Amino acid sequence: MPGTRPQSRGVRTDLLGIYLNDHLAGATVGAGRSLFAARSHRDPPFAEPLRNLACEIGEDRASLLRIMRSLGVPERRYKVAASGAAERLGRLKSNGRLFRRSPLTLVIELEFLRLGVEGKELGWRTLRSLADADDRLDEQELDGLIARAERQMSTLEELRVRAVQDVLLSG
Repeated sequence: MPGTRPQSRGVRTDLLGIYLNDHLAGATVGAGRSLFAARSHRDPPFAEPLRNLACEIGEDRASLLRIMRSLGVPERRYKVAASGAAERLGRLKSNGRLFRRSPLTLVIELEFLRLGVEGKELGWRTLRSLADADDRLDEQELDGLIARAERQMSTLEELRVRAVQDVLLSG
């Protein structure tokens, strides 16, 4: 209508709360799985990078919680508890071996972690795209989290390729 002011677009905090709690559930799974992988693999080319990744993934989860608090988004503990339990149950999956780990376990874990980090990066990008509309979102922090997720994906891909070659190539 002529003469009316355009409405400013605000962040839908109700939907954002659901979105961020879903990402928190994923971050809980990722933090647990990365810590488990770091503790399980002692091979020199994998051990230190996995420990570093587990530490960073835990820090990223803490960053998400801090961002949620700054936005006034409450943590839905039932989602966190359910995702943590699902991650622990996922460790019990059949891998073709009864009493020891399959050589494929590392490949699958690295693929799972890479997918999780990709999802996390998309979450950071979503928040970054909202930063202009909500000054509680720190653009520089989000840019740093995006860059770190990109580095994590690169590291996981390098480890994954090495594991694939170690496990699936004969000779």
